[in-house]
Amino acid sequence: MPRRSPRCRLGHFDFSEEVVSGAHLSAPSFEGENGPSLCCSPSDLQASPGSGLVLHPNQAAHGQRRESFLYRSDSDYELSPKSLSRNSSIVGELHGEDLIVTPFAQVLASLRTVRNNFTTLTNVQCASNKRSPATNQPSLTKVCLSDDSYQKLAMETMEELDWCLDQLETIQTYRSVSDMASNKFKRMLNRELSHLSEMSRSGNQVSEYISNTFLEKQNELELPCPVPKSRERKRRQSQKQQQQQQQQQQQQSGMMTQISGVRKVNHTPSICGNTNNRFGVKTDQEELLSKDLEGINKWGLNIFKVAEHSHNRPLTSVMYSIFQERDLMRTFKIPTDTFVTFMLTLEDHYHSDVAYHNSLHAADVAQSTHILLSTPALDEVFTDLEILAAIFAAAIHDVDHPGVSNQFLINTNSELALMYNDESVLENHHLAVGFKLLQGENCDIFQNLTKKQKQTLRRMVIDMVLATDMSKHMSLLANLKTMVETKKVTSSGVLLLDNYTDRMQVLRNMVHCADLSNPTKPLDLYRQWTDRIMEEFFHQGDRERERGMEISPMCDKHTASVERTQVGFIDYIVHPLWETWADLVHPDAQDILDTLEDNRNWYQRMIPQSPSPPFYASDGESGQPGELEGGPVASKFQFELTLDDQEEQGGGGESPMMDTAGGVILQPHACDRDGVEMTTCDISPAET
Repeated sequence: MPRRSPRCRLGHFDFSEEVVSGAHLSAPSFEGENGPSLCCSPSDLQASPGSGLVLHPNQAAHGQRRESFLYRSDSDYELSPKSLSRNSSIVGELHGEDLIVTPFAQVLASLRTVRNNFTTLTNVQCASNKRSPATNQPSLTKVCLSDDSYQKLAMETMEELDWCLDQLETIQTYRSVSDMASNKFKRMLNRELSHLSEMSRSGNQVSEYISNTFLEKQNELELPCPVPKSRERKRRQSQKQQQQQQQQQQQQSGMMTQISGVRKVNHTPSICGNTNNRFGVKTDQEELLSKDLEGINKWGLNIFKVAEHSHNRPLTSVMYSIFQERDLMRTFKIPTDTFVTFMLTLEDHYHSDVAYHNSLHAADVAQSTHILLSTPALDEVFTDLEILAAIFAAAIHDVDHPGVSNQFLINTNSELALMYNDESVLENHHLAVGFKLLQGENCDIFQNLTKKQKQTLRRMVIDMVLATDMSKHMSLLANLKTMVETKKVTSSGVLLLDNYTDRMQVLRNMVHCADLSNPTKPLDLYRQWTDRIMEEFFHQGDRERERGMEISPMCDKHTASVERTQVGFIDYIVHPLWETWADLVHPDAQDILDTLEDNRNWYQRMIPQSPSPPFYASDGESGQPGELEGGPVASKFQFELTLDDQEEQGGGGESPMMDTAGGVILQPHACDRDGVEMTTCDISPAET
């Protein structure tokens, strides 16, 4: 049966019975392995979500806006002599010319080229039009080729088919197609960061920061690095002190089964139950707060003004406004006083003395998620329960954040790291605290949900909050990009969000985008967020210095380059993510990409032109001669690339899927002395 060409509503969707039935779908059903249905309860029936998303071409962006590093060639940044589909490009009426960078989608594009060439060479007319693009294509006519043209096309077709076979033969069956893209992106980022680290001392710091924060480390091999005896003694003494402190804390705290950070908070009944408060908070600046919250449906809400006019209750007031705007309290029968009590309790569990990861940030992420859910391309796609879960996840995603990184907690053998086995330590803790607070007096905002709704909501919230672990960034990006590009090269170009996995793929990336949205906001807001995150970084660096620990990348206030950090952060993390999101919802996010580009250029102009200052030993600690002014660059940052199956590298030239078959690990090695060690697997060592 020929696939119907979808008729678009608002240029994106068609929810007509004809289109949905043509895809053999009546409504998204997630029974079986994907768990319970999300559209079975009375409160969800009104949502009537659509399940098809038409992926549109992004022609203007390719010609006018700078693309991310993902679109560079995967072979030393030089164009491959092979054909277009293997050069990550597809051409057609549906998409114009779209660049394809994920390995599995490249194979699909190549196979489509082979098929088209076959019809040209054989003049075969297929009765079924299933594999033809979903646009109004003219009927095929016989093509007369000269002998030379015929032979040339036949050879190109054979080379294309051989390339596809090479890729398919090297696929490791236990890996997903998204893993292939993730490993490819990690390898490409490895090269980018290696080049950046060689440019300057500040570039070296930025490279180390990006690698340590946004790349998940697995199966690392720790290589010995020469350390002065005095520093080794200091390190051992520090470890002993830390162990003694931890033993004392564990004896005082008792059983580890208790969720730390949860405390009883009393709110006066007049505040919690007063329905006269328009935004759920008591304030003598209600008119100013009202004016601030007029922008609740606009990208770039000034959350700092909201905090000022709500008596430092930005999360409560923003969440109250969002729930009122979306009518969620009526839909899910949430009592107003219960909602306000929970939100005030939740906000109290964000630490006001933490510069960045506080209730301001939570309110900003919740409001950004609210806007992304409202983008025209996703209009009516998600159910009310999914919307509730996404906004709730954004609100709790950093609750009880201590202002230090996961790696700091792991390195100090903290109780949280022990409880969660070093895996997404803070994210697991945020979830535990967030759900535990629902058990407080008059705090259960989900009390009127059915059992099935509660189970489904909890599952979705866990998935979304765990996705805010920044070490999972590259996997999230690869998953989304593979999903988008695979659908682009299929015959219809329609992304059917008809199962739990695909829908959560979009929602996880949505909350992740909201969490990394600061650089996409107006510059005055972005700069305030930058000041706050750097203050938090420097505070962690001070604590590490006091403990005699190695100071984490970008946490040393004496050497960090704020401007260069932001440029690198945008180039290698934020831009590729938002570029992919914009591809999904095109053209809805173009203004966001423009703002991101403007902000990146502003920080680029602010980078000091003078050479980076030398590393100075701080707090009276004597450094090595090579570390001080006049000596060579200390601790030059290097990366390690390892593959699970190294025997696969014994072949010829580099192929995208052959290289991505193995697990790619990027591991920094920073030594305290002049000598630098670097371990690689069949890659050229960076110059030292």
